[in-house]
Amino acid sequence: MTQWNATASVVARSLGRNAIFCGLTALLPLIVGPITAGYRGFASPLGWFLMLIFCVVVLALAIHLLFDALLFRLASSYETEAAGLAAVDDLLSRMQLRTPDKAPHGLERRIAGSRRIVWQQRFALAVCLVIFAILQLNASAGQPPA
Repeated sequence: MTQWNATASVVARSLGRNAIFCGLTALLPLIVGPITAGYRGFASPLGWFLMLIFCVVVLALAIHLLFDALLFRLASSYETEAAGLAAVDDLLSRMQLRTPDKAPHGLERRIAGSRRIVWQQRFALAVCLVIFAILQLNASAGQPPA
């Protein structure tokens, strides 16, 4: 296994782990929220709607990152970097997700794009968890659970 194959495989694993962890963490407030809201009273519907929107954003980005992980895994299955990235570009053009470029992007630029999506996902997850914490404090009126 060459250096670029190993890098693409590590990136695929990392993206997959991040997507699953953040996706499950985003589902947690959606599962726990209605249970605790019924126990402690009603909170602002707007707050729950905002939290739901950010949870859906996190889940959508998780699906995007899982797709990116599969693309990196596909690229790492080829012998050379050029052949692997060309296969990814061909797949994306056949799925009509990207128009064929004259100058294909390198591995590092693709990794940087995926990292940007990871940080967007983490930001949306942080906002979701902050909203959930505020809603829980608001529902309990600042009192600890009895």
